[in-house]
Amino acid sequence: MFGANRRKIKKLDSQQRKGLSLISMMRPKSVIAEQYRTIRTNIQFSMVDKNLKSLVVTSSGPWEGKSTTSANLASVFADQGKRVLLVDADLRKPTLQRTFGLHNVEGLTTLLTSPEKDISEVINKIEGTALFALSSGPIPPNPSELLNSNRMTVLIGKLEEAFDIIIYDMPPITSVTDAQIMATKTDGVIFVIRHGVSQKDAVSHAKGLLDMVNANVLGVVFNGVDKKTSSAYDYYGYGYGYAYGHTSEGGA
Repeated sequence: MFGANRRKIKKLDSQQRKGLSLISMMRPKSVIAEQYRTIRTNIQFSMVDKNLKSLVVTSSGPWEGKSTTSANLASVFADQGKRVLLVDADLRKPTLQRTFGLHNVEGLTTLLTSPEKDISEVINKIEGTALFALSSGPIPPNPSELLNSNRMTVLIGKLEEAFDIIIYDMPPITSVTDAQIMATKTDGVIFVIRHGVSQKDAVSHAKGLLDMVNANVLGVVFNGVDKKTSSAYDYYGYGYGYAYGHTSEGGA
């Protein structure tokens, strides 16, 4: 599927990284990069008895770091030599094109509205890595309907045949239904909470929305706090039981 027509993009420079902080790629020996690898390991433990290939990353609200977490998790999974696809499924406020310096003329919405389009013509390969990227494409007037369509279900199946892991960066769950919809079509959900930004009531409401659709919530990434902060674990006593790890990265 991804042969001669596969598009490659050059390695990231500082200008291209203005979308999100890809510290796991740019500073792989940093403490934060190691935290993302710890999160990766914990996700893999969740996969021991299950064939989990597709993950949704979401949060309760904006500016909690779910897009930054999505991109860095995709990067550290790719470091293992896995064929990883990062999909910008936030069809309202996409960021992937800025992070990787992509032209967002075509993307996910293109594949959904033009099913005759070959996947390899739209997906980009990050040169020197096993990481692939699929931007949002043109922003549609009906994101939820597109994601809830049979075409999306078929596309997910095709992507799972071509890649080892697909990570879908979704909008915040309390704002729109997109993350709920995708949680029913994928294998697991990673929920991002940011210290000092996330509101307990909003996170509790988001948990209820995920429970409503029987989402397979694998765990929580608690981000933006010093590991030494003893009160961190007290913050989400209403949550899913444990956190995958801490990062000090922010972003969308």
